[in-house]
Amino acid sequence: MVEIIPNWHPLFVHFTVALLSISVVLFTLTKLVTDWRLEDQWLATAYWNLWIGVAISVVTVIAGFIAFNSVGHDTPSHVAMLDHRLWALLTFALFFVMAIWAVIQYRSEKNPTTLFICILLVGLFMLSSTAWRGGELVYRHGLGVMSLPDKDDHGHAEGAQEHEHGNDSEQPEEEGHSDGRHGEEMQEKGGHGKTPGEALESPLINSREKR
Repeated sequence: MVEIIPNWHPLFVHFTVALLSISVVLFTLTKLVTDWRLEDQWLATAYWNLWIGVAISVVTVIAGFIAFNSVGHDTPSHVAMLDHRLWALLTFALFFVMAIWAVIQYRSEKNPTTLFICILLVGLFMLSSTAWRGGELVYRHGLGVMSLPDKDDHGHAEGAQEHEHGNDSEQPEEEGHSDGRHGEEMQEKGGHGKTPGEALESPLINSREKR
C-alpha cells in the first residue's frame, strides 16, 4: 500500500470539504434561481455531491482517528486535537442525518424545504470551523510535519544578492578605467586631440602660410 506522509487523513478530508461545500451552495441556489432548467441540474448535482461527500467522510473520520492515535504531539496540541475531533464528529453526524433526509426527500420527489437548506447552511459553518481547526493543528502546532525550514539557511538567496551587488560594484570601475584611458589619450595628443609631433608642426605650418 502506498505510504502517505504523515497519513491518509489529509488526502480524504479535502474531498469531504469540497463535495459537501458545493452541495450546500447548489441547494441554496435552487431557492434563489427561478430558471427551472438550471434548478433541476443544480438540484441533481447537489444531491449527488451530498451523498458522495458523506460516503467519503466515513473514510475521512476513520483516517482521522488513526491520525489522532499515531501523530506525535504535546499537551497544547493534544487539547487542540480534542477540539478538532469534537467539531469533526458533530459535523459528520449532522451531514449524515441530512444525507438520509435528502434520500427521503428525493424519493418523494419533493423540492428541498427551507428548513432543510437552513440546516445545511449551519452544517457548512460547522464544516468550515472544523477545517480551520484542522489547519491550526498543522500550521500552528506542526502536527504531521516531518521537518521545518531553517530560517537561517538562505545561502541561495544571499548568493544571489551578493552576485547582484558584485555586478553593481564592477560597473563604476569600468567607467573609471574608460575615463583614465581617455585622459591618457588626451595627454598623448597634447591635450587637444593632437599628438606631440602634430602640436610642434602646426606653428611651422602656420608661419609658412603667412609668408
